[in-house]
Amino acid sequence: MKLSRYLLPTLREAPSDADNVSARLMQRAGMIRKVASGIYDWLPLGLRVLRKVERIVREEMDAVGGQEILLPVIQPKSLWKETGRWDVYGKELLRLKDRKDAEFCFAPTAEEVVTDLVRREVRSWRQLPTMLYQFGLKFRDEIRPRFGVMRAREFLMKDAYSFHADEADASLHYQKIYEAYRKIFVRCGLKFKPVEAQSGAIGGSTSHEFMVLAETGEETIVSCSKCDYGANLERAEVKDHYAAPEASSFKSVTKFETQDKTSVAEVAKLVSRPLTDFLKTQLYMINGHKPVIALMRGDHEIHEAKLAAAVGSPALQRANEAQYRQVMGCKVGYGGPQGHPDAPVYADFAAKSVLNGITGANQDGLHVDHFNISRDLPALKGYFDLRCATPEDPCPRCGSRTVFYKGIEVGHTFKLGTKYSAVLKAEYLDERQKSRVMVMGCYGIGVSRVVAAAIEQGHDKDGILWPPAISPFHVALVVLDEADDARVRPAADSLVASLESAGIEVLEDDRDGKPGVKFKDIDLIGIPHRLVLSKKTLDAGEVEYKRRGVASFERWKLDEASDLLGALLAVPAL
Repeated sequence: MKLSRYLLPTLREAPSDADNVSARLMQRAGMIRKVASGIYDWLPLGLRVLRKVERIVREEMDAVGGQEILLPVIQPKSLWKETGRWDVYGKELLRLKDRKDAEFCFAPTAEEVVTDLVRREVRSWRQLPTMLYQFGLKFRDEIRPRFGVMRAREFLMKDAYSFHADEADASLHYQKIYEAYRKIFVRCGLKFKPVEAQSGAIGGSTSHEFMVLAETGEETIVSCSKCDYGANLERAEVKDHYAAPEASSFKSVTKFETQDKTSVAEVAKLVSRPLTDFLKTQLYMINGHKPVIALMRGDHEIHEAKLAAAVGSPALQRANEAQYRQVMGCKVGYGGPQGHPDAPVYADFAAKSVLNGITGANQDGLHVDHFNISRDLPALKGYFDLRCATPEDPCPRCGSRTVFYKGIEVGHTFKLGTKYSAVLKAEYLDERQKSRVMVMGCYGIGVSRVVAAAIEQGHDKDGILWPPAISPFHVALVVLDEADDARVRPAADSLVASLESAGIEVLEDDRDGKPGVKFKDIDLIGIPHRLVLSKKTLDAGEVEYKRRGVASFERWKLDEASDLLGALLAVPAL
């Protein structure tokens, strides 16, 4: 491909609203252009990378028996009503009507429509298991799209769905997909880690996220320094490794004034005590009317999903000021866990270790000191894992030290069980002709997000550093002095033909312009290898070679360049 004929509008400066590394570099490198908030054009260079990721994913999905399909992006309301998600999915679901006022949505995911397909076409146990997958556009109406294609409203996704006769077969297939995902991201040349994750709105009993490790990542990963354990911060377990203090050390409870100080940090500063001496009392309501108290050590933050799991109710919300005063009998900030028989108290494991602690007195302007749970809170519901993990917490599997990383989610796998198949009546006849509900799995990869994550992980001050497998081209050939020496053009054509016949993808920079400008563009777009052909190199029968990211360069014999580069790339000849 000659660069003079290629739509590659590079920029010296990124647009002012580009808010992370990949958004800046993808726009500067001429890979994408913004059309509207969270919606982008993919230009030829960007699309080449996107298709390379897609090809790798497709090959690995086919290798585990996947069958590619293409599902509609516009889906009828009726299917979403059957699963109950039409009313609960939220404003991210883009709803629309046709000319007959029939309601549809632009698919953010495809559980409903693929399960509907299978319930109509799969009847017998002999047709199971089956896995269907597709590459398709998805739309989620993000309230604040950001980070370019990383958190766009429209994005390209590979979503796969498997259907099984029973849970055991579904679990076996889940493991196959897990390994296939590992192969995909290894082949893409990414440093990544699979971690345990929350299932979220998709649902199911088990899920894993595949996280590309990058300092610019949005999510925090908790990883064991010795064993294979890993989880995102939402899912990371905290085991009970705390000892309760001896009763012989307990002091008598006393009240004291806190001078209008309500937060733990303010009271701690007032009395010159560490946050670990405090017990935070946080009030929640189930369905808006049933109170629940969470008790946390002062230096820890509550994880509301963990509290909801401990309570056994997802309909859990932080109490408002009026609810707080009604239940606790005081202003917000002065409540304590004691004396509320209608509000069960769920304590975090770490709260157990607090000796002679400080908490609210349930009276405006007052706190209590020397509070001990085992003595002063006999009606405690129990101790639970209610908080976000910290670097001080040991691995919940082997007890070793944990390490925290930043990461970018690029893939997610779910064991769905019968969440969708049961309500949609996706059933099959077993060997005894008895009707049974299919067991499902769901497996997604954000193909466009993989491209951005690769850039977040691989870049320097000059531009992108592509992993070779997904680089848009293998090599850039920079042609100089064409107007000054008649030998240059035929030599360039011959070299390009030789490279392409060896299976090497070439971007030829044949533009008029200064060498420095050409070199900057090639570095910006991240082509891993660069060859320079000029009057000077031709005089020596050579071509200049340089690897992206390496300062030094080499001189190769012109007639050996194709073989030498092919050896570096390990590209089989055509």
